[in-house]
Amino acid sequence: MALVVKISLVVVMCFMVATAPYAVDGAVTCQTVVTSLTPCATYLTRGGPVPPACCSGITSLYKAASTTTDRQTACKCMEQAAGMVPGISLDAASSLPGKCGVNIPYKISPTTDCSKVH
Repeated sequence: MALVVKISLVVVMCFMVATAPYAVDGAVTCQTVVTSLTPCATYLTRGGPVPPACCSGITSLYKAASTTTDRQTACKCMEQAAGMVPGISLDAASSLPGKCGVNIPYKISPTTDCSKVH
């Protein structure tokens, strides 16, 4: 269970730290990101089929991130979380939106410049 919580933080990337500055302006917070991506934790660390609940969370997050501020917040949260937990497959993380039929305008990676996400 502790591993799932840590992975969730990685997948949705250091959300508690990033939430405060962004929650006022947009609908998406790091907590939203973590909650949406928690079902993806097993896939991101062990591979296998993408759980349907993971794709539901990704789709929900994609729909919630309707403004530039929301998309930048989601990006920053995911970026920070990805660097916090060892063992996460960055390839799995970056391919996840496509596997769930969602096209996001940036690559999920610790090196993504979230300030350029629109």
